[in-house]
Amino acid sequence: MKLLVSLLLWINFASTPDLASIRKIYPDVAKSEANAKEFIDKLAGISNNDEKILVAYKAASILVDSKFEKKIGEKIERFKEGAKLLEATIKSDPSNIEMRMIRLSIQEDVPAITGYKKNIKEDKKFITAHYAAHTGALKEYLKDFVLQSKSFSEKEKQFVK
Repeated sequence: MKLLVSLLLWINFASTPDLASIRKIYPDVAKSEANAKEFIDKLAGISNNDEKILVAYKAASILVDSKFEKKIGEKIERFKEGAKLLEATIKSDPSNIEMRMIRLSIQEDVPAITGYKKNIKEDKKFITAHYAAHTGALKEYLKDFVLQSKSFSEKEKQFVK
């Protein structure tokens, strides 16, 4: 029995992606359908009860995947599913700067027709105000995002330099 429990725990731990690997591949997920599918597969084992930042990335994977759906009905359903999950995750921890960055990255790339662009100014302001409080890998990750972001002007990007 102990062996079975140990094996199940090991399988669960082994299937949970680490945040560093997720951050590494996230910037390129929307560039191709293959990248999007790889990202979705990597996050497939994440449930709504897992670490909130991983749930936010799972929501982003669903949103990006909707871009590549062939049928319009499925595209809309996947988009709504991803947006609802991302919003619920951010609502559970509104002070999480990385989740705000994820939402901003999604909202700056979706077509205006989706209506999912309402938080761009709010998230930019939040990231700008709270960036300096972070250190290490997260701060570098945020810096890389801001420098390539379409939402920040060159003048606005000065806070990360």
